[in-house]
Amino acid sequence: MALPIMAKATAVWLVDNTTLTFIQIADFCGLHELEVQGIADGDVAQGVKGFDPIANNQLTQEEIDKAVNDRKYRLQLKFNAAAEGEEVRRGPRYTPLSKRQDRPASILWLVKFHPELTDGQVSKLVGTTKPTINAIRERTHWNIANIQPIDPVALGLCKQSELDAAVQKANAKRLKEGTALSDEERRKLVSTEQSLGLAPEPELPTAISGLEAFTLSGDTDEEEEDDNLLVDADSLFNLPDAPSADGDDD
Repeated sequence: MALPIMAKATAVWLVDNTTLTFIQIADFCGLHELEVQGIADGDVAQGVKGFDPIANNQLTQEEIDKAVNDRKYRLQLKFNAAAEGEEVRRGPRYTPLSKRQDRPASILWLVKFHPELTDGQVSKLVGTTKPTINAIRERTHWNIANIQPIDPVALGLCKQSELDAAVQKANAKRLKEGTALSDEERRKLVSTEQSLGLAPEPELPTAISGLEAFTLSGDTDEEEEDDNLLVDADSLFNLPDAPSADGDDD
């Protein structure tokens, strides 16, 4: 059952301005009967200003009068044609402000590791727009140099089940269309077992590359010279015995 907007404030107005029962008000506003009773007693919703459902096109006076005359009657929310289909709204999902800065990283991760996903699927998963996706895909985003790919599931932007469902749908569509993956896409989509068995990628050369052996050999020669210069401290105290006072040799 659809509920009125600002349900608790609406309940406050109905308690103050009508003789409806607590059950009728609770049923209409989606509250518990005891909560409505607490509103009437002043224990609940203190300081909440009543919200007029008649002035805001949620109820009619005739509907209220009908409920007042029949205690078993349940109030019906006024039909609003503009709200038809609102619950199945399409388009990007809402992303909290605290997580919006993480969207570019998740988009880059999806574009890099799941190239089979369409822009529409990526948009629904992380709540973004197609121009942003294209900018990251084409590496024309203003902050692309500082963006690191991060799994959107780890960032809390979508659920693992939603990501799996989108990937399966994209793969099924490609299989139906007979579209083959490119070599680059196949390399990105290798399994974990396969990736562990791949040869390590060559490292980039550095300024000191190839000088390790020379440095070690030089250190060895210097260490040998230093060892020759070292003197045993105990030998300094093991001096020969001094001759006795009477001149007798032992």
